[in-house]
Amino acid sequence: MSAPEKTPTAPHPEQGPGNAMGDRPAPLAVVGSQVDQEEELFGRAFDPWVVKRFLTYLAPYRRRIALGILAVLTFTATQLSIPLIVRAAIDHALAEGAGDLDLLQLFVGVFVGVVALNYAANHLMEATVSRTAQHLLFDLRRAMYAHLQVVSLSFMDKTEVGRLMSRLQGDVYALQEFLESSIFAIGDLVLLFGIVAVVLSLNPALGGLTLSVVPLLLLVRIVWLPLARKAFMAAREASSAVNGALAENVHGIRAIQELGREEVNFRLFETKARTNLNAHLLASKFTNVMIPIVDTLTGSAMAIVVVAGGSMVLSDSLDIGVMVAFLFYVQRFFDPIRSLTLQYSIMQRAMAAGQRIFEVTDVDVEVKDAPDAEEPAEIDGAVEFRGVTFGYVPGNPVLHDVSFKVAPGETVALVGPTGSGKTSTTALVHRFYDVWEGQVLVGGRDVRAVTQASLGRHIAMVLQEPFLFSDTVEANIRYAHAEATRADVEAAAKAVGAHDFILKLPQGYDTMLEQRGANLSLGQRQLISFARALVADARILVLDEATANVDSYTELEIQRALARLLQGRTALVIAHRLATIRGADRIIVLQDGRKIEEGRHDALVAAGGLYARLYRMNYASFDDIPDEEIAKATRGEGAT
Repeated sequence: MSAPEKTPTAPHPEQGPGNAMGDRPAPLAVVGSQVDQEEELFGRAFDPWVVKRFLTYLAPYRRRIALGILAVLTFTATQLSIPLIVRAAIDHALAEGAGDLDLLQLFVGVFVGVVALNYAANHLMEATVSRTAQHLLFDLRRAMYAHLQVVSLSFMDKTEVGRLMSRLQGDVYALQEFLESSIFAIGDLVLLFGIVAVVLSLNPALGGLTLSVVPLLLLVRIVWLPLARKAFMAAREASSAVNGALAENVHGIRAIQELGREEVNFRLFETKARTNLNAHLLASKFTNVMIPIVDTLTGSAMAIVVVAGGSMVLSDSLDIGVMVAFLFYVQRFFDPIRSLTLQYSIMQRAMAAGQRIFEVTDVDVEVKDAPDAEEPAEIDGAVEFRGVTFGYVPGNPVLHDVSFKVAPGETVALVGPTGSGKTSTTALVHRFYDVWEGQVLVGGRDVRAVTQASLGRHIAMVLQEPFLFSDTVEANIRYAHAEATRADVEAAAKAVGAHDFILKLPQGYDTMLEQRGANLSLGQRQLISFARALVADARILVLDEATANVDSYTELEIQRALARLLQGRTALVIAHRLATIRGADRIIVLQDGRKIEEGRHDALVAAGGLYARLYRMNYASFDDIPDEEIAKATRGEGAT
């Protein structure tokens, strides 16, 4: 059974607040339902642990990376050599009174060859690095997605979906950017030190004067970088606030219009949008202020070359070709400095992103198959709980020493007030979680002694909130059994009463469903999920309040279909509606995680216990009964 409802993204309905991951650091954990902490944008400039893990993903591409580095170094070497070729041509082939056409042609040929090599190296560098980075992006996303498919639901229960999406998208891009910029940074470093070495070797005096502006640039960078980073952080947080407010208002537009909150919400959004505007304007100022400073320093360095170098040329202490080469090098000198400054910020972002990504891929899988786990092809459908104690938070059990048996082919209803442990019971049957004490047996075998895949094949689940995918109606119905034929799909749809409304859709069974089945009513979505469970043809069917969101007529039709189809199948039904409960072969009453009554409807009513007292209150659903009435019934003060 492949269960799209298997991975809930909201906290468990019976789970209290807090972190159930023990003493282990849990940066993904939430407090209640709110995420009240910002994820770090910048980490350490160099984190050995992150880099080591990152290198394991790069290992398959080491030859390609080596080729990319070679291309970068070749590209950098051509950049350093071009001014030297121009200098040689001026000083040797075009020197006054010593013009040599053949030598000039030779230099032109060399120049063209170097430019062609520069182009080829640049193209190879860009293509190789970009292709490798894209493959890395694919590998990281695949690794994260694959791990999230098998992590235990105890992790998913406490994890904000938005944070996982941020890791799958933004954080992975940060590592991709880090790979690209790191390889290019090698070229920038070689170019920077190469320019320094060349200008000092051409003329140490002029080279020293030209490089005298560098300390000033470094001083500006030291002052500017912390202020700029703070401004960029503020801009990012302001953008997040605006995006969150926008998403919330778009999703809640129905309630906004119903309650007449348009003007109020607009003012609130405008305040956040203006804060975002001011934060980005400040960040832009820090970005823009560096451009004229760098340009001014570049111009100052060139002025030094022109004035000091020109004086040397006039005094015949410097060849004019050397001065021209100096101008080329000065023009390029500040580019690698600018790139390396950006690379520092990129590296910090990548370290923080890598920390978050590898935290996800390192999440322990708490529910694992035993090495000798069986994979039974068939089971008889029996279910048994033996002294089961279980909870989501250590020290706070949800179920207390629960024991009961469900015979093959029997339909058993689990009833009780909200928070009594009904949903937890069904989750343990599928082994979404492991029990703290006791055993859960399916088909006579402890669920920990069989593979989770085999449990999935033998157990079908239909939850209160059906999850449909953006695919055709047919694909959604056969989602749990890919080999099912169109005839199988239609038979299941007819059995649950969905066939008629499906035929009325624009393309029938080939109609594409919108996100989460938004183009169907809630009742129709539930019927599709019923058909999906029936196509799975499992021996055990778990219905977790599956009829709670359908009208009484639709529920009646479903009950009639299930009465025929459940013959020979075991059914565990969580239902609050009394009409559904009365039809069960047996009813198990839970309260505060303990089994307090068990039997058929008539027997339980005659026994005069909690079930009878709640039943005689004449509520249509146990969920409708106020807490104070339940408390009275528990004390034996209910209606008789």
